[in-house]
Amino acid sequence: MPEIPESNASKSGRERVIELARKENLSGRQLAQRLGGYSGLAFVGTSKTIADEMEEWLVTEGSDGFNGMFPYLPAGVDDFVEKIGPELQRRGIFRSEYEGSTLRENLGLKRPPNRFFQPETAAIRKAG
Repeated sequence: MPEIPESNASKSGRERVIELARKENLSGRQLAQRLGGYSGLAFVGTSKTIADEMEEWLVTEGSDGFNGMFPYLPAGVDDFVEKIGPELQRRGIFRSEYEGSTLRENLGLKRPPNRFFQPETAAIRKAG
């Protein structure tokens, strides 16, 4: 295992990884194979069983949303949109329309003032 330079990234995480590599005499490749990829919660099953699990997490307040990581792209995303999305919408736990046209509007956030352009100042300049 080569020396890993210091950084401002997670220092405790970095130290745990280095300690593991040294303790088990892992190469860089072996370390990447061991720790790389996603190892979080996985929902696998039919559209109904996946929707059941997602609904359970939402209803019991175990989650307020999900980040999807698909085993293959782009077809994995297509499968979710075409099969699981409609099941979640039928249950009323996944939107079918958006309130606005921007992420900010859909999150209910006000538009911040633009420090480079003030509409009232521009109107005064045109008039003057």
